[in-house]
Amino acid sequence: MFDVISIGHFAIDTIFLPETHVPFVALGGPATYASFAARRVDACVSVVSKVGDDFPDAYVQWLERESVDLSGLTRIKDAETTRFEIRYNTDLSSRSLRLKSKAPPITVDDLPYSLEAKAVHIAPIAGEVSHDVIEKLRNSTDVLTLDPQGILRIFNEDGEVSYGSLIDKHILNSVDVYKSSLDEIKATTGLSNLDLALSRVHDYGVKAVIVTLGTEGAVLSLDGSVHKVPAYKSERVVDPTGAGDVFLGSLLAEYIRGEDPFWCACVGSAAASLIVETVGPTFSAGKSEIYRRARLLYEKETK
Repeated sequence: MFDVISIGHFAIDTIFLPETHVPFVALGGPATYASFAARRVDACVSVVSKVGDDFPDAYVQWLERESVDLSGLTRIKDAETTRFEIRYNTDLSSRSLRLKSKAPPITVDDLPYSLEAKAVHIAPIAGEVSHDVIEKLRNSTDVLTLDPQGILRIFNEDGEVSYGSLIDKHILNSVDVYKSSLDEIKATTGLSNLDLALSRVHDYGVKAVIVTLGTEGAVLSLDGSVHKVPAYKSERVVDPTGAGDVFLGSLLAEYIRGEDPFWCACVGSAAASLIVETVGPTFSAGKSEIYRRARLLYEKETK
């Protein structure tokens, strides 16, 4: 029984940052960032993913050193790992994505026979998780979470990424916790008003809806109330990649322990503030600093 299992492709990211002349190549994908974040607060984690035979052994060793269970990882001979090129603007407030290669999809047959977890996080990045897989996973956990970014993305012939609509909205009927960016929830619901979009997602039976807002923090909609989750001001922002995934991974690790949902969101905000201070999925500090920052946010908002 794992605490959190993430379902989605590992990626190899080529990241272009405004103050560097040479791009960084880093292990990426929501499964990476969410798992590393959950591990920082002592969750037991696993990943179900597919990669090509070009996936570096060093990344496998890194994941194993981080105590990420890889029994659900399949390396496909003669296939390519999912790769993205990520380019940030000068103030890191926006980015463009280009899909360079894509690993084979994750099917129902790829799911471990005895898959069980307190929470299963579905986090596709390039359409690799189907509705059938999500329905199958519904029976494996009490808490099923979805980040729809990889379902919403549209890729042109050059691999450039834009957002389409969520064609099959009934996929939300299986979900307990939904997390996305502001642009993604607008694409999911077709609504530009955030309050209306939150309500629309809840209409499908989703218990908790989380929308990350970058430097403005996040909103948490739960039990008929909408809470503004403040951002912790980072000492420096170097690379925003994966901040939303880190937010969800650390939040989820606390949520399944029965903690106050607002506290869970503050832990997510604190962890996200650490990941942006370095390049790639590397934290500048550990659990004690995450909790210290989270307590500052929580106490400020609840006093």
